[in-house]
Amino acid sequence: MNLLTIFMIALALSMDAFAVSIAGGVAVKRLRLRHALTMAAWFGGFQALMPLIGWLGGTRLKESLSGLDHWVVFGLLMFVGVKMIWEAFKLEPIEKMDDLSTRVLFMLALATSLDALAAGISFALLGVSILLPVIIIGAVTFLTSFAGVWIGEKSAHLFGKKMEVAAGVILIVIGIKVLMSHLYS
Repeated sequence: MNLLTIFMIALALSMDAFAVSIAGGVAVKRLRLRHALTMAAWFGGFQALMPLIGWLGGTRLKESLSGLDHWVVFGLLMFVGVKMIWEAFKLEPIEKMDDLSTRVLFMLALATSLDALAAGISFALLGVSILLPVIIIGAVTFLTSFAGVWIGEKSAHLFGKKMEVAAGVILIVIGIKVLMSHLYS
């Protein structure tokens, strides 16, 4: 597999994390560099780890997760998206978080990286050495997530509650897309 193909796969895999990072940028008050680095590290780390796990697990793991992964992603993203929309329509002002909890970051990183697990299985089935894809996928996701947090933070100042609703809708659409792509493939 050539470098361009691996990069394109990495970019595609990073898009869910990018969208969730935008939502994270909207949700954190007084956004600091450490927030962006923390979210990017969680997403980049999980996106690098999951293909490795998938590659190691091979086809056996694919069969056991094939009926479940899309429901997990759908459920997590739907929950977070609906919660963001609900918060945007509350009558009181939006209360932003001081920080993203480890539990929330873990759930979001896991939810956005399940597709990378499947990519790792594909790499194993194709006989692709996993080291370069893991590095590229992790780095691309780190960079797109880092940028996403700042885009979300800047957009929140411009659009207020509308951006929070849009971020929630994005998460719901991603969850539905994942579910539909698995149900109709």
